[in-house]
Amino acid sequence: MDLKNYIATIENYPKEGVTFRDISPLMADGNAYSYAVREIVQYATDKKIDMIVGPEARGFIVGCPVAFELGIGFAPVRKPGKLPREVISADYEKEYGIDTLCMHADAIKPGQRVLIVDDLLATGGTVKATIEMVERLGGIVAGCAFLVELDGLNGRKALEGYDTKVLMNFPG
Repeated sequence: MDLKNYIATIENYPKEGVTFRDISPLMADGNAYSYAVREIVQYATDKKIDMIVGPEARGFIVGCPVAFELGIGFAPVRKPGKLPREVISADYEKEYGIDTLCMHADAIKPGQRVLIVDDLLATGGTVKATIEMVERLGGIVAGCAFLVELDGLNGRKALEGYDTKVLMNFPG
């Protein structure tokens, strides 16, 4: 199945000069959504994953069904102030400043094999911060999986040394 047929391209969103890749049409089509989830599940199966970790909000949309299919747990990564218990945090650079991500301090147990799942790999800031937190908690990042990678934005640089699965690539 060519999943690129289920990605909408919106020019100049959210600001002038940016091309936004929207996964909403993929999620709206049961066959395409199921196919994408199964592709990531297949990738994860050989890695003996114990936990899926996904950054908000689209990492939830992709990561939760993967966790469900694998019969394992899901740990959310959120913006500050969104998680109700003790958290750890990591800062990361964005094109226009610094941002922070958090996860529960007990989300990952030492030695757990983790798959980080998100919709899109662009500059790699979000996934790098997520990796940092997983490893600080003693988890082993066994892989990272994305629906879309934007080529040319150097996101793979943040993932050097980590096994990565991408379902489709677009120009950045």
